[in-house]
Amino acid sequence: MSIYDTLSRLFPTRPAPENPRRIVLIQPCCIGDVLLATAALAALRRAYPGAHLTWAVGSWSKGVVELHPMVDAVLDTGAEALPVYSPRSLWRFARDLRAGRFDLAVSLVRSPLMSAAVLLAGIPYRAGLDSAGRGFGYNLRAPIDPHTPRHEADIYLDVARALGLDVTGCRANLPPRQADRAAVRALLDEQGVGAPYIVLSPVGGRNPGMVLDAKRWPPHHLAALADRLAARLAAQVVLVGGPDDDLLLAAVAENMQTPSLRLAGKLTFGQIAALAADARLYVGNDTGLTHLAAAAGAPTVMILGPSDPARYAPFADNAVALWKPSPVSRTGVAGGAPKDWDWMRDGIGVDEAEARILAFLADAAPQM
Repeated sequence: MSIYDTLSRLFPTRPAPENPRRIVLIQPCCIGDVLLATAALAALRRAYPGAHLTWAVGSWSKGVVELHPMVDAVLDTGAEALPVYSPRSLWRFARDLRAGRFDLAVSLVRSPLMSAAVLLAGIPYRAGLDSAGRGFGYNLRAPIDPHTPRHEADIYLDVARALGLDVTGCRANLPPRQADRAAVRALLDEQGVGAPYIVLSPVGGRNPGMVLDAKRWPPHHLAALADRLAARLAAQVVLVGGPDDDLLLAAVAENMQTPSLRLAGKLTFGQIAALAADARLYVGNDTGLTHLAAAAGAPTVMILGPSDPARYAPFADNAVALWKPSPVSRTGVAGGAPKDWDWMRDGIGVDEAEARILAFLADAAPQM
């Protein structure tokens, strides 16, 4: 028997609350995980429409959560991927939770330290993931097997299920705001980009909790795909990334025959969502921006390499994941990429990507 099993026996479970008034949803990091967690957010809001709902989220991802119309307040957990990484930070986070006077905590974090922090906060109803017994501090537990590949968003929905909530139709969601759409349209008009346009992003693999550059499809692959799609769709090309991605966007643009508009660090998360939502197509890697596009309702293509689409594909209806089956870690991206991973040998090629994207767009086109 592990220490977690012993602790779980010390803290009994209890029935779900009928009508919680103050809820805190805990998913601090990172952007992709936060966006996948919006499916659980939708289940909570549907079940408890009158509750005040706070999202505890890190500084890295706060800009996404602040946009969401289902969220009433944000509790900034700081710059770290996990706000309970030390005894001092654990106690500080527990104190912040206690100050919120929440009567229900919904934790989507697997760490036993988070389980302990929520317990110490004295929140009466504590729902959370119980991975191999690490959810001992929760009194409404959603058991999960860390070695069984399941979609992250569906795992998060297990916590809603533990509360007895209906999760039917709950998908990743972040509706673009009209102000952001207007700002993007003005920028595109100024740069001479009209409809239709396609958005591509070569970024990914870096956040406060991980560095895994192997998740990035090679820039020359993305450049070749951009040229082909621009010609087939008679569309202009927009390349998008964050403030530190200028060189990566340049590497794609320099390998393209088609002119492109490069937007590195020039847009907010809300504006990127709007840019994608009004595009003919968004193509990106297994990264937060691709999940953002999918949650905004854009026709979205995610290209995966050393990460499993069974776990990380977009959790949205108008999206497709492209992947060449290959060995990946049983524990997900936390296990890293295979040491000998090679995109040319192990990843999807440009020809197949183009064919599958065109088929996806044809299937998604409205029937006349």
